[in-house]
Amino acid sequence: MNKISFFLLLLLGLSSCSINKQAQQIKALEKCDYRLVNATQVSLAGTDIRKLMNEQSINLVNLPGLALGYLRKDIPLRATLNLEISNPSSTLAAINNFEYKILVNQQEVATGTVDQRVSIDAGQRIQVPVQVNANVYQFVSNNKVLSDIGDFLSSAGKGEEKKGMVTLKIKPSILVGGNLVKYPGFITIDKQVSSKILL
Repeated sequence: MNKISFFLLLLLGLSSCSINKQAQQIKALEKCDYRLVNATQVSLAGTDIRKLMNEQSINLVNLPGLALGYLRKDIPLRATLNLEISNPSSTLAAINNFEYKILVNQQEVATGTVDQRVSIDAGQRIQVPVQVNANVYQFVSNNKVLSDIGDFLSSAGKGEEKKGMVTLKIKPSILVGGNLVKYPGFITIDKQVSSKILL
């Protein structure tokens, strides 16, 4: 066997070893526990949500940027969701990069990508900030959804608690030969979320 063939076989062996290691780390990630700690820097149509929560009654139609958003059919929601990931397994859980989808009560609200390596040692926990930038026109233009959002925000402002179902879908990527290859499916995390996370 010449040196080139030996070198190619060695590279192939190292590459498959690396892929197997990453696959094990993603499997461990599937077994992790996920908790939405809070949501920070939340704004709707350019207005800080906390200002809305301090008012006695919330009328989303009176938001300054909302009228223009209705005309453009573009109502931006911006937020940072702080996700806590706990690794109860005895294996390192890690991910190089991932796509995500956020659904509220089974309706897709936002999609995006986190371009950072996330690594959780066995028995450890970390917080990962997930940036949300979404156009929520289709939800805010629906009167029932608009009423539900108003109730959710006003309950948080009054110190009461309302709950909703949030689903986070994560599609990890594996690094193969310097290129990111997407995992074939999504890791799905369903969590009931309290309006108190906005406080």
